[in-house]
Amino acid sequence: MKILRSKADHAEPVQLPAVSESVTVGLRGAGWIPARVLESGPDAVVFAITVRTRTLTAEQLESLQVEFVTARGKVRLRGTVASQDPASPEVLTLSAPRSVEVLQEREYVRIKSARPVLVHAAREGMQVQSFTVDVSGGGLLLAGPDTLAIGDVLTFQLTITPGVTPVTGTGRVVRVDGMGRRAVEFESISELDRRRLVRFIFECQREERRRGLEGENRG
Repeated sequence: MKILRSKADHAEPVQLPAVSESVTVGLRGAGWIPARVLESGPDAVVFAITVRTRTLTAEQLESLQVEFVTARGKVRLRGTVASQDPASPEVLTLSAPRSVEVLQEREYVRIKSARPVLVHAAREGMQVQSFTVDVSGGGLLLAGPDTLAIGDVLTFQLTITPGVTPVTGTGRVVRVDGMGRRAVEFESISELDRRRLVRFIFECQREERRRGLEGENRG
């Protein structure tokens, strides 16, 4: 969950994404879409949008932001954006990159837990039943579906206890790991549901500790 927004310190070198790193691009009227860095240097970052999209307008290019994850949290970059080649409008150059925002993340305990979750992605327009690999108060790691791409916004219904009202909210895919699992960061979730989720995680940890103690006693 985002809890702090601060302007980047211009006295420090601007943090830039690495070559081949996955980033998300914020476009006015189109939300956040995935891209990949082709070149990265202090004067310019070249990246390619990896989903099909219409040719960007001058207004979209002017307001475009590039977001990527660092050890400090998420960094958003702005600069002068232009297409390198009219024949390849998906390849863009961000010149004179500067940090405009650093989004530091609240730390949440994360546990491994397989729980059913119903996912509805706006881009796909359909609901898919999946399950979690791990869970925290700030997001989920999903086993699928493999149709979800970085930047996709989705709604979810997470069943933490059978027969009890699911935890619901919206999230955004922020990472796809080498096993194809989708890391989803919560964008909107009620405080009640977040407390229910944190309480569930606490109970799982307590049960795990209890089993560990019982195993030690038997030993």
